[in-house]
Parts: sequence; C-alpha cells; structure tokens
Amino acid sequence: MSAQILAAVILLPFVFVALYAGIHEFLRFRSEGRANYGLIFDEETGTSYVTGIAEEEDAFDPDDFDPNDYNDPEVAGEPDERKT
Repeated sequence: MSAQILAAVILLPFVFVALYAGIHEFLRFRSEGRANYGLIFDEETGTSYVTGIAEEEDAFDPDDFDPNDYNDPEVAGEPDERKT
C-alpha cells in the first residue's frame, strides 16, 4: 500500500466528520439564523461546556468563576444520584 493511499485512508474519516458538521451547521443557519455560542456552567455537575445560548443570557466567564462556590453533593453529605 502506497503512502498516499494510507494517508487518504487515515484522513478520510476526519474529512467526512468535518463535511457532516459543516452541512449540519449550514442547514441550522438557514432555518434558525445566526447563532450565539458560548461557554455555559452547569452548577449541578460543576462542569462547563460550549453550547448555543440565547441573546438575553450571559455566557460563562471563567475569570469570574470561584471554585469555592461550587457545592459538591458528596461533600455536603447528600447521596450521589448516579451511584444509586
């Protein structure tokens, strides 16, 4: 197997994923219009993730985050729902 074919076989799945994401986002743009993406903080799990946010909502600013404000349910003595 030549190096060019091997490189194409390795890169082909990434190309398909990029094309699928591009087409999906283009179709979403045509139906819903411009989107505002930002970082959202989930207080229940203590995690943050990128998602579409409404125009009236503020995005999560990591500089304003204080980890001491997070209430861990395991530390507070509450049972973790995922374990039961």
